[in-house]
Amino acid sequence: MTIADRWLLPDGMDEVLPPQATRMETLRRALLDLYYRWGYDLVMPPPVEFLDSLLTGTGTDLDLQTFKLTDQLTGRLMGASADVTPQVARMDAHSLKRQGPARLCYCSHVLRAKADQHQGGRSPVQVGVELFGHAGLEADLEILRLALSSLTTAGASEIHLALGHIGIYRALVQLANLQGDARRALFEAIERKSPSEVRALVSMHVADAGLAEMFSALVNLHGGEETIEAARGALVDAPAEVVEALDQLQSLCRDVKRDYPDVTLYIDLADLRGYQYHTGMMFAAYVPGYGQALAKGGRYDDTGRAFGRARPATGFSMDLKLLATLVEQAPQADGIWAPTMATSETEAQQLNAAIAHLRNAGERVVQALPDQQTGPAEHRCNRQLVRLGDDWQVSPLT
Repeated sequence: MTIADRWLLPDGMDEVLPPQATRMETLRRALLDLYYRWGYDLVMPPPVEFLDSLLTGTGTDLDLQTFKLTDQLTGRLMGASADVTPQVARMDAHSLKRQGPARLCYCSHVLRAKADQHQGGRSPVQVGVELFGHAGLEADLEILRLALSSLTTAGASEIHLALGHIGIYRALVQLANLQGDARRALFEAIERKSPSEVRALVSMHVADAGLAEMFSALVNLHGGEETIEAARGALVDAPAEVVEALDQLQSLCRDVKRDYPDVTLYIDLADLRGYQYHTGMMFAAYVPGYGQALAKGGRYDDTGRAFGRARPATGFSMDLKLLATLVEQAPQADGIWAPTMATSETEAQQLNAAIAHLRNAGERVVQALPDQQTGPAEHRCNRQLVRLGDDWQVSPLT
C-alpha cells in the first residue's frame, strides 16, 4: 500500500470539511428547533441493532442496504442502521408506548451498503420526523407542510412536490389477484412507465377487460393537478379505495396550494417507490439542479405490528449533507483575534478574563499561539483584542 492509498476513502463515503461542516451543524440546529416548535420530541436511535429487530417489516430493499456484523458478546447478527424510520417505529411501539398521537424527530448518521439514485451517498446524515397514532388526512397534511417548511429553512426555492398514492396500485393488483412472476413483471413495467410492456402483460394475465384497461391507463397518469380528474375518468370502475385515494390527493393538493402557493405540484400515480413499505400517500420534493429528491416520505401504517403495537404512521426524511449544499456560503470573517500573551502577570490575567467574558457572551475568540505563522485572516477574524490603557477592548482589524 502506497502512502497515497492510505488517504483513500471507500466509494460513497465522504468527509465533511469546513465551512460545510459548520453549515451542516447550523442547519441541523435550525431544523431541530423547527420541529420542536411544531411539537416534535427528539429521539436518538442506536447506530446498530440486532438484525431481526432492525429489519422487521421493512422488506428486502432495506435488507440489501444493511451492513451486517456479528455481535462478539452474543454471537447474534447485528446491522448498522441504513434507515432511521423503522428504528423510530420500534421506539414508538415498544419503548415509549404513548397513548394518542406521538410526534418524534431525529438526526442520525446512517450507513448503507450501496448508493443509488434515490438515496445518494452511502453515509448520509438522516434528518426527519415521524407522526404516529393518527390515520387521518390531517396528519399527512401536517407532514407535507413540515417537509416544505424544512426545505424553506434550508434555503430551497422553486420546490417541485411530486404526490402519489400507493393504495391505487394495491387495490388494482388485489382485484386482479395477480401472483408471483406476473405480479413482479407488471410492477417493474409500471415502475419503468412502459405502456407497451404493461399492455402486453395485462393482456396475458388480466382476464377482465375493464381492469386490464385501468392498468394500462395507470402508467400514463402522471402530470399536473389535472391528472387527478383524468384518473377519475380512467379508473371510474375501480374499487372504492381508489376513489378514496384520489379524494385524498385532491384535498392535499388544495391545502398545499393554499399554504405554499409557490410550490409546483406534480401527480404521479405510477410511482411505486417503496411499495413494500408505504401504505398510502407518498411524496418527494425536488429543486432545480439536483437529480434526486431532497425530501421523501409518506404513510407507512402498521410498521410497529411486529413489535406488538400496530399504529398509523406518516413521516419524511432528508439527507442533511445534501440539504447543506443548497446555500453555498464562503467562509465569513466573524471572530476576534487575541494576542499570544501579555507583558505582565496582571495583564495576562486581565487578557484571560477579557477572552473568557467574550466567549461566554457568544463571541468567537481565536488566541494566537507562540511563533504562529498564520494571522487573523486565515482564522476568519475581522476584529482584534487590543490593550487600551488599563483595559482590553475589541476594535476592528485594520
